[in-house]
Amino acid sequence: MAGFDSFGLFAAMQERYDPSLIERAAQQNWEQTRAFKAREDSAKPKYYCLSMFPYPSGKLHMGHVRNYTIGDVLARFHLMQGYSVLQPMGWDAFGLPAENAAMANNVAPAKWTYANIDHMRGQLKALGLAIDWEREIATCQPGYYKWEQWLFTRLFEKGLVYRKNATVNWDPVDETVLANEQVIDGRGWRSGALVEKREIPMYFFRITQYAEELLNELDQLPGWPEQVKTMQRNWIGKSYGVRFAFRLAGEPDNLLWVYTTRADTIMGVSFVAVAAEHPLAARAAANNPALAAFVEECKRGGVAEADLAALEKKGMDTGLKVVHPLSGEEVPVWVGNYVLMGYGEGAVMAVPAHDERDFHFAKAYGLPIRQVIAAAGEEFSLDAWQEWYGDKTRGACVNSGKYDGLAYEAAVDAIAADLKALNLGDKQVQFRLRDWGISRQRYWGCPIPIIHCEACGDVPVPEQDLPVVLPEDVTITGRGSPLAKMPAFYECACPKCGKPARRETDTMDTFVESSWYYARYACPDADQMLDERANHWLPVDQYVGGI
Repeated sequence: MAGFDSFGLFAAMQERYDPSLIERAAQQNWEQTRAFKAREDSAKPKYYCLSMFPYPSGKLHMGHVRNYTIGDVLARFHLMQGYSVLQPMGWDAFGLPAENAAMANNVAPAKWTYANIDHMRGQLKALGLAIDWEREIATCQPGYYKWEQWLFTRLFEKGLVYRKNATVNWDPVDETVLANEQVIDGRGWRSGALVEKREIPMYFFRITQYAEELLNELDQLPGWPEQVKTMQRNWIGKSYGVRFAFRLAGEPDNLLWVYTTRADTIMGVSFVAVAAEHPLAARAAANNPALAAFVEECKRGGVAEADLAALEKKGMDTGLKVVHPLSGEEVPVWVGNYVLMGYGEGAVMAVPAHDERDFHFAKAYGLPIRQVIAAAGEEFSLDAWQEWYGDKTRGACVNSGKYDGLAYEAAVDAIAADLKALNLGDKQVQFRLRDWGISRQRYWGCPIPIIHCEACGDVPVPEQDLPVVLPEDVTITGRGSPLAKMPAFYECACPKCGKPARRETDTMDTFVESSWYYARYACPDADQMLDERANHWLPVDQYVGGI
């Protein structure tokens, strides 16, 4: 048989082609010579090829192979062109699937995860990809999530992390919060239990503070498809509108606030709808068993706008009334299953003649529908919804008293000025973007580095005590987090006053880990979150996703 030359290739032809033998020899040579080690060489142009890092499910599938082959072709091409190339690999290793697998296989999530990483690493190496394995990371390793905790404490000290009660999807069987995508037909994706809306304390990243900057910087992104930038703009969702209040009938100091982008239709309000979690709904339901049952039904629904858009619109009159701020008319308050407490004020002014959702709701419950916008050449009918009814660019105010004849912008200006003079409202810019709730009542995730002290409140874990290490030898039952049942984990002393305190047992959303891994690849061994090598490699030159 022919031997190998110094490059690990056949020195002479073989009688029989044996690809496994050739591949093994070539890959051994690449490993021995560190052929794909990324080097910060300032004399060469750099090329950072980043592929989506996989969840260690236990085995690769063809989606992985397709994805990483595309990245590998790009990386090798640029190597041949004389670039200094970084093509790293790592593992998106935290998350609920590991807990489910642990229960199914009677093994700790850590053991299951690390075994899967070993197996999948072997599969990836067998593919012969030009990966710098010296930069491998796994998000479940303390050396990685230590810096995530460090960043959390810095954001907390700057006021960019805060804690408040929030309405979430709660699975009463798994005893955990579910993402909107994990609620299927009103039930938990794993347990099948009817999902409840529940208010629980959550930690949030204050991303809304950067909404304007995020929006403005979209125009500075070179090479991005316009449709993607449009999707981002819609997600940020900047809108110009009016925030104003109705007074509760008989209680002029009790105000119900709403926000609208169609203040020009304010004279067409025929009812107000509030979320099931709104204080007025709770007040009305206290002495109304039927309404209380309806409120509980609403709380079993999802909390995503997309879900509510497809939901059959249901409502119930609370018996309460509010006073229209301009007309003085009393308007009924309804509970609507399509109103989210977490969006806007948890209440909406309903103008059935000029909002499609309100139109169908009013038709279903026999509520008044008053035309207050007219367009030349168009006839208004209660028979069916027509698109022009809700088009703010067409027509002018009618049946609106002093505002008759005003087009959209003039009407909004006049109405906002009148509300402001009454101290009941004003113009306001609002964003659809919401702060990021990152708390999860699950075990297999990065511990939130906060200590709760009765005297000092929420105290961040000092830097010298990081990382807060997640115990790996645990038993998963599927009911709540085992951390909340481990005194050895949660019992501690307050870093400020030294009194007995309780460590936070929630963990972070796994999207926190996957929001910065690309930067850690640049300096995976740094004794800080990032070092100067990040300046060399970033930004990423090519991202390959879509597994």
